[in-house]
Parts: sequence; structure tokens; C-alpha cells
Amino acid sequence: MILFDLKCGQDHVFEAWFKDGAACESQQKRGEIACPVCGGTDVAKAPMAPRLKKSRQGATDPQSNAETAATARRMLGELRRHVEQNCDYVGSTFAEEARKIHYGETEQRNIYGEATDDEAVALDDEGVPHQRVPWIERTDS
Repeated sequence: MILFDLKCGQDHVFEAWFKDGAACESQQKRGEIACPVCGGTDVAKAPMAPRLKKSRQGATDPQSNAETAATARRMLGELRRHVEQNCDYVGSTFAEEARKIHYGETEQRNIYGEATDDEAVALDDEGVPHQRVPWIERTDS
């Protein structure tokens, strides 16, 4: 197993484990690696500092790190399923619908969808409650 720092087109840096360098490159070319922050699949290797083990005490176990990553991915998948089962999908009209709910123009309900960075900033400025969720794609990357 090898750990790489990756960077998406939106400059989000994250880590991912792969069988080897070739597996990383193969998944990259097929667009199977998604940024856990924005979901973007335009991903490249980021510069990494070498990890030097100074002593056995406090050394990280790659297997433990892989298990932690797998647990995080499982939990994000559960979060996605919960949102999909308990909220109305409004797609790209998320900002507009969130405003209508906030200002009492439509019924109160839980919604999810997509908003641009500018729309999210505008919702913040207006005091409209919303939350960005790390949305993982349904792939096995």
C-alpha cells in the first residue's frame, strides 16, 4: 500500500491509499478518484513531504490508516444515504429553494442539491442556514 497526497482542480488537498503507483495512475485516468470536499474528479498528485519513521513509538501503521480511511468512506456513504432518504432533492435550484424556505415563501422541509461557491457565499451573507456536505460519488475508488 502507498499513500499519496492528491489535489483536485479546486485546490483541495487530500490523502488516498493505493495498491501501488500504477493503481493510482489508472484510477486517475478513469476519473475514479473523487475529491472528498467538492467531488471533483480532476485530480493530480500533490507534492509530498517524505514520512520518516524516527522510532517505533508513535509510528503510524499503514493498515490502521487504511482502516481509518475505509471507515470514513463508509460513514460518508451512510451520511449520503440518510440525506437522500430524508430530504427533497432540488438540484441546481438549491439556493433559490433555501431562500424560499428561510423567508417563509414555501413550506419548511429538508432539502439538498447543488450550489455554486458564489451562491453559498450569498446564502451566508443573507443568513440563510445551509451546510456543505462532503458528497462522495458511488464509485469504488
